[in-house]
Amino acid sequence: MNVVVIGLSHRTSPVELRERFAFADEKIPGALAALRDSGVAGEAAILSTCNRVEIYAATSLAPEAAFEELKKFLVTHHAFDSALDKEIYTFAEPHSLQHLFKVAAGLDSMVIGETEILGQLKDAYELAFTHKHTGARLNRAFQRAFNVAKHIRTATNIQRGSVSVMSAAVELAGKIFSSLAAHEVLVIGAGETSEKTARALQSRGVKRITVTNRSPERAMALAAELGGRTVPFENWTDALEQIDIAISSTAAPQHILDRAKLEPLMRRRRNRPLLLIDIAVPRDIDPAVNALDNVYLYNVDDLQSIADDYMNLRKEEIVRCEKIIAEKVAALLEANKFSATDGHG
Repeated sequence: MNVVVIGLSHRTSPVELRERFAFADEKIPGALAALRDSGVAGEAAILSTCNRVEIYAATSLAPEAAFEELKKFLVTHHAFDSALDKEIYTFAEPHSLQHLFKVAAGLDSMVIGETEILGQLKDAYELAFTHKHTGARLNRAFQRAFNVAKHIRTATNIQRGSVSVMSAAVELAGKIFSSLAAHEVLVIGAGETSEKTARALQSRGVKRITVTNRSPERAMALAAELGGRTVPFENWTDALEQIDIAISSTAAPQHILDRAKLEPLMRRRRNRPLLLIDIAVPRDIDPAVNALDNVYLYNVDDLQSIADDYMNLRKEEIVRCEKIIAEKVAALLEANKFSATDGHG
């Protein structure tokens, strides 16, 4: 039996189509049983996430016949009556194994090098294994994929740096302040992006968060979600004496903070470092404040530039990662030949 893959992902199909083919976790064991009962596959696993739906199967059918039957299964199972062509991709050995390894390592993800997919793949395998829908071939393939993903994370820089605006802001904070736990964050404007940035800072250890917003109700709601406190919007600048990181994202038509306002505050702060993250468009903070000692101002373009630089570094690592995968797949096919004695470990 050979391992084949059929699927659709963010690379080949829009979210509307991926939704149509998604499998709820509780439905997967039944779907795998039906697939194996049909005789198409001796072993099978289904990976279903927001970005991809894939069937991994060990089959004795010739690849083209297997692809046709698996496509029929997908279409029938989801009662899909429209045409499918380029939205579906198929792989036979060795490309099926290369694809599995790439998925596990985050090389096929929307954000290159992300690790969430590895956990999702492990869950998909565990579900199939627990219900006895895998055997020697898929057990060996998945276990090797997990090992390769770990090797790639440690041997390359594929996960290096922050590749989103929010995570770039958090990384900057970590560079300016040795420990975030001792510092307070001020969120100016309770929008979605500033909320996400504040949550990201919380995940890195920030304990105290203050929220201010033109709408007191919105400020109180966000502060409650973040376990923080509020200050009135009309005198939020007073809070700059205590806080060390400010995230600003208001809809103000002009600057809400300039050098004239900040300079006396910095003197009262005794020039403790102040990180200002301005993610508003138009900008909330006058760029001239950057000339003040110990003030670090970054706007959304600065953060995007940092994220892009890291993404380019990750892309440079893809060639190294693919070389590792090719070597591991060749070794798996040549040396082990999918030993029938393989188990879950």
